[in-house]
Amino acid sequence: MTGTQSLSATRAPALRIGPIELEAPVVLAPMAGITNTAFRRLCREHGAGLYVAEMVTSRALVERGEETYRLLSHHESETPRSVQLYGVDPATVERAVRIIVDEDLADHVDLNFGCPVPKVTRRGGGSALPWKHELFRAIVERAVRAAGDLPLTVKMRKGIDDDHLTYLEAGRAAEAAGVAAVALHGRTAAQHYSGTADWDAIARLKEAVTTVPVLGNGDIWQAEDAVRMIRETGCDGVVVGRGCLGRPWLFGDLVAAFEGRDDRFRPSLHEVFAVFRRHAELLVEHFGDEDRACRDIRKHVAWYGKGYPMGGDVRRALAAVSSIAEIDELVATLPDAPYDAAGVEGQRGRAGSPKRPALPDGWLDSPELTPAQRAALIEDESDTRGG
Repeated sequence: MTGTQSLSATRAPALRIGPIELEAPVVLAPMAGITNTAFRRLCREHGAGLYVAEMVTSRALVERGEETYRLLSHHESETPRSVQLYGVDPATVERAVRIIVDEDLADHVDLNFGCPVPKVTRRGGGSALPWKHELFRAIVERAVRAAGDLPLTVKMRKGIDDDHLTYLEAGRAAEAAGVAAVALHGRTAAQHYSGTADWDAIARLKEAVTTVPVLGNGDIWQAEDAVRMIRETGCDGVVVGRGCLGRPWLFGDLVAAFEGRDDRFRPSLHEVFAVFRRHAELLVEHFGDEDRACRDIRKHVAWYGKGYPMGGDVRRALAAVSSIAEIDELVATLPDAPYDAAGVEGQRGRAGSPKRPALPDGWLDSPELTPAQRAALIEDESDTRGG
């Protein structure tokens, strides 16, 4: 079921990240526990873009962790293959990138400097790391060198908080190091996902970084938002995260918008859960285990059902399914409710409230690393995963 809404009469230019040319300037943000092969394939079925795998730690890859290799796996239909690395030790990040290149694990590598999750920032990683300017430069420079012809990008936040902003200096440093693109989430680590993304910061970064693409991230809930972000900030493309939860067809809307077309998918409840079932099928294929796949799909029920009159009993039952047959039985009881923009559109995922970032002791005292901080950074980080 398709509706129309005026978006843009002008086709957006293709986005080039190194040798990779994307027809639509759209990137799926890596989300832990979400952007596995199944979800990426589902999104790709709806529209073109660059679909990034779940973040993995450099340490775990260097140590050849089985789960890490599973997270890095791609279906044969996925091209280009994109992965994201997290790391706090330049040597370890460099080794991890070399493994990706030598073992042909991806066509693109992104470095995570934007994760606000406490277990990441308290180790000095994610959105905490760019505050240490020389450490940031060392990681990016060594990673770019290790990547060779493979395009390497960075994704970051504005900074730790409003008193410790890092994005302009980090953006220029990454550009000088030879990255293929820089992405900015317009929030600080302290904001987490609360408040409103600062698109003006994206515009300022675009003015500061002039030789590689700048991608904007934050508060893209529908195609109109993406078009508006590019118009208002001048950025070269958009990174979409929480806006596609339970709405993988958003990528089809984005492609249409950037092609200057007005068509937009407005699914009925039956159409929504046909996509949900397809998601479950792809998870079965990914895990090779129907029970595990159904346990994974349960967390998606609330996102798919947002804004539709499902009824509490069916909603709860779907959130406890253990087989595809059970999904079919429950979906058959749903009314074929029409699309309701007021209920369906808008923010997805938990926004939460501002939080004081968890940081290593004395982290904000200086942009330079102390010997104690440097020693702590190289400790085992293999259990670190973030969003």
